[in-house]
Amino acid sequence: MGHEHVSNTKRIWQVFGILSIVTIVEVYLGILRPDFLVMNDFISMNLLNWVFIILTLYKAYKITWVFMHMEGEKASLRWAVVATVIFLVLYLLFILLVEADYIYGIFKDSTIKWNF
Repeated sequence: MGHEHVSNTKRIWQVFGILSIVTIVEVYLGILRPDFLVMNDFISMNLLNWVFIILTLYKAYKITWVFMHMEGEKASLRWAVVATVIFLVLYLLFILLVEADYIYGIFKDSTIKWNF
């Protein structure tokens, strides 16, 4: 019994198109910096940063799912990978929010000036 080779060229181009569109949206938002995203905050960060984080996580998911062939793996392996990534992303977001808020408070309330 032999395995039939299936060409994934169409799928690769579809994923390439999706990832390109998401990247173009990120660059477009980074250049324009719309006021309604920059001036509004959610959990100590402006909405534009949240949009970047969400789009980047989507791209990471898509790359892992398609190019690392996670869709064909057993559910236990998928959950082991996904649970680890979810934990690390939440931990990094926690550190980002706590430390950024601390640094902001130090510069806001002290005589040290913003020089960057």
